[in-house]
Amino acid sequence: MRRRNLLQVALAITPISLLAGRTGAATAETAKVAYHLADLDKVGFVLGNIRNHYDGMGGPEKVRIALVVHGPALKAFRSADATPDISKRVGELKQSGLELNACIHTMHAMEVTLNDLLPGFIVAEKGGVVRLAELQAEGYTYLRP
Repeated sequence: MRRRNLLQVALAITPISLLAGRTGAATAETAKVAYHLADLDKVGFVLGNIRNHYDGMGGPEKVRIALVVHGPALKAFRSADATPDISKRVGELKQSGLELNACIHTMHAMEVTLNDLLPGFIVAEKGGVVRLAELQAEGYTYLRP
């Protein structure tokens, strides 16, 4: 008799647990992704990946993306060196919520300030690789295209 009662209870709560699972999925935390960019020749490719990532996930409300730039790639984001296409794409991605991080060490090596970079950048005060590690500790998925 006891087994029958357990089976009835299990059958009774199964629809409730399925519903709870669906509700949990609908309120799941937004995905978080950190893109690592150091290669100058990959700038356009990575910006395209980021646009595709937003589009593929259903928009900026579904995914938070941070871009961490250091090394030679930072040159492409200097206002004086940025092509009109890169400037436009960065502006659009920033409007989508892209967090733009510039490595302090690369900035010092290139003798640039935040004012020399395209609008929207913040300084990774401890360095680009440290910022990437911090983002990963915060639950961001690491990508280096």
